[in-house]
Formats: sequence, C-alpha cells, structure tokens
Amino acid sequence: MSFEFRLPDIGEGVAEGEVVQWFVKEGDSIAEDAPLVSVLTDKANVEIPSPKAGRIARIHAQVGEKVKVGGLLVTIETAGGVGPSTVAPTPSSQPTARAPTTPVPATTSPSVPPSAPSGDVGRILASPYLRRLAAEKGVDLRTIRGSGPGGRITEADLDGGSKLPTPTVLGATPSPPSAAEAPRTASAASGTVPPTASPDSSDVLQRIPIRGIRRAIADRMSLSTHTAAHFTYVEEVDVTELVVLRERMAKHVERQGAKLSYLPFFVKAVVAGLRAHPRLNATMDDARSELVLHSAFNIGIATAAPEGLIVPVLHGADRKSVLQLSREIADLAERGRAGKLARAEMTGGTFTITSLGALGGVLATPILNYPEVAIMGVHKIQRRPVYLPDGAIGPADLMNLSVSLDHRVLDGIEGAQFLATVKSYLEDPHQLFAEMA
Repeated sequence: MSFEFRLPDIGEGVAEGEVVQWFVKEGDSIAEDAPLVSVLTDKANVEIPSPKAGRIARIHAQVGEKVKVGGLLVTIETAGGVGPSTVAPTPSSQPTARAPTTPVPATTSPSVPPSAPSGDVGRILASPYLRRLAAEKGVDLRTIRGSGPGGRITEADLDGGSKLPTPTVLGATPSPPSAAEAPRTASAASGTVPPTASPDSSDVLQRIPIRGIRRAIADRMSLSTHTAAHFTYVEEVDVTELVVLRERMAKHVERQGAKLSYLPFFVKAVVAGLRAHPRLNATMDDARSELVLHSAFNIGIATAAPEGLIVPVLHGADRKSVLQLSREIADLAERGRAGKLARAEMTGGTFTITSLGALGGVLATPILNYPEVAIMGVHKIQRRPVYLPDGAIGPADLMNLSVSLDHRVLDGIEGAQFLATVKSYLEDPHQLFAEMA
C-alpha cells in the first residue's frame, strides 16, 4: 500500500522547513529509520529518518522547496503494496471524467504544434529556478529527458531541448515578436515569469540560487533590518594587559588539550556588562510589544561556515570557566561548519558576539540577531604608539568594540554604559577572575 509521509513537527515554533538534501531518489528501496531527507529550520539541518520500509514511489518536495509542517514530502510503497506499474496516480496524472465544455472560439485558440509531445507538464521534474531559466531560453521542458536523479532535469539538460513555438492566433497574420517582447512570449508559453535581466545579459557569469542556510540568513537579516531600529556605538579599548594574560594562560590551557583564543575573555566581559545592564540581555516580543529580560546568559557566537554565517549558542556562559568556554566554542564552531549542530544548540540566545578574528577590521556595524536587542562586534587588535601615563610615548595593544542596539527599546546611553563596563574588565583583566567560575 502507499504511505504518504508528511513533514512532522520537528521543534517548538517551527512552522516550515526547507528541503536541503534527499538521501534517496524515486524507485529506491529504503529501510525503516534509514536517513530519508535533510530539512533546514532556524539555520539547523535536521535529518529525518524514514518512518516505513519500502520503495520510494514519489518525491513531492524538491531540494530548495519550503514545506509547511504537515505538508506532503514523499510517498512510500510499503511491503505488500501495489507494484510500480499500478501505483495509484497522483491528482495531476489521474484521468478525469469527460464533462461538457464551452467551445473556445477558433479566433482565440492558440495553435499546438503537432510535434509537441503529449504529456502532463505538471509531472516535469524541474525546480522553479530551472523552469524560469527554460522560460528565458524559450526551451520546452516537455522535450527534455532529465539526466538527474529520478529523471530530474538539470541545467545542463536545457541545451538539448526544443525551442518553444510562438503562439499564433487563427485567422490572424502572425508577426514575429520584437526583441523586447521575446522573453514575455517565452514566459507566456511556459506559464512562468522570468526574472528581471540586466540590459546586457551576455555578461552573466553565473546564477546562484539563494537557498538553504543562505536563504535563512537572508530572511532573518531582512526581518531584523525591517523590524528593529539599529543604532551602533563604538569604543576603543586598550587590551595590552589582556594580551599578556592570555599568553600566560594559553600555556596552561594547551596542556589540557585546548587552544585559548580571546573569545572566552570577551564572553566573560560581556556577561559582566550584562549583569550591570540587564536590559541588553533581552529579546523583543513584537507580537505583545514587550521587552523580555532574561536571567540566563546564553551568548551566541557568530561563526563563518561554508554555506554562510551561523550563530551557535553558549548556554549558561556565566557558569563556565575560560577552559570550558574555549573547548565549547571550538566544538560548536567545528560541528557548525560541518552542519552537525542540533537545533537546540542554535536557539535560545539572549546576546550575540560577532568577530572576524585577525580579519576583524577597524569597525563594523553588526546587524541584530533578531529578536535579540543587542549585539557586540569585536575587531582586530593592533599595536600602536600611545601616550603613557608619565607622558612618554610607548606601545599599546588597541582594538575597537562596537555594539548595535534596537533603538526602539534601548537608548544610546545604555549601549555606551554597557561598553564602558566591558572596556573596564578588558583593560583590567584581573577583574575577570570574578567571572571565571
């Protein structure tokens, strides 16, 4: 029998997921609990196992497609079901009962070329992107035999397809479309609207679909910039003593199999700053117009991954030592780049730190990790000459910190006071020992 598997509820608050990867193709056999599909939610890839053993009859959601919870993912023929040739057809391929129809006047009927293959266009296995691309090129997807998994059409297959005919009106003298009308003619024949092209499309090097983590980032950044009112404040910090302290501690930490960066110290200084200014350790509930202050210090660490920026979260950062933070930051970063983080490890943040390390630059204005109301940017440390307390000129290790705030609920003075607290802990790092639980 046929079993329809729908996207299950894979986490509180998750309404939809994007199909990232299928581990099977139509016609494959699969065992119960074997990997079936990878779905992206909240920047976390969730691997969903097969609920049944059987044969993959039809995949209903293609890679890059968003599916609502409860939406149909795949049809599986379970043991004892019908064979491949007698699988119940989907609604798009079922024969329909003949019904009286209103005749279409001959003067408005488009001609159908006799060479056009008869088949159901709805069964063409091609992504929306390829359908648009085919429309741009005027290629009839019905004439293409796909070389991808399960007969899916790939971009390379488009060159072998027949050109779509130009619709004509019976009884009228056809006229060739102008250059400006040609794309519209192709799109009308395929039922799709091609993307806007530049005046000279001959210089297009590549079209890159925005999907997966990159699309999740785009959605979240758009939501943040169109919802929160961003304000950024910058402070210069003398971290000369912190540089010395880290070098001394690094030797002891390395003996325990970990590498000590500056990030654990920044996390501890941020926790101290949030204790003193708790309104920054908060998220915004726009549905209820409430600023939600949190007692937990869950610090997100923005991390570069192959597919885009991710933000794993250090839960309970105030309760962890510098050594523990070093190990956890390294572990989260490594598994994040490999796409192996659980959803719980990427949610629940109350404040975020973003840093490019040695490439931190002089200044940046971070975008809020909405619904959080504050984020701190860490920039590179540079040794520069400064005036010393005795009036002489000497070397110092300087860096900039920037904090972006949601100016709807936080004033600039609060950001300045917060960074002043963080600065005091970093310039006199021995104070951090109070935070090094």
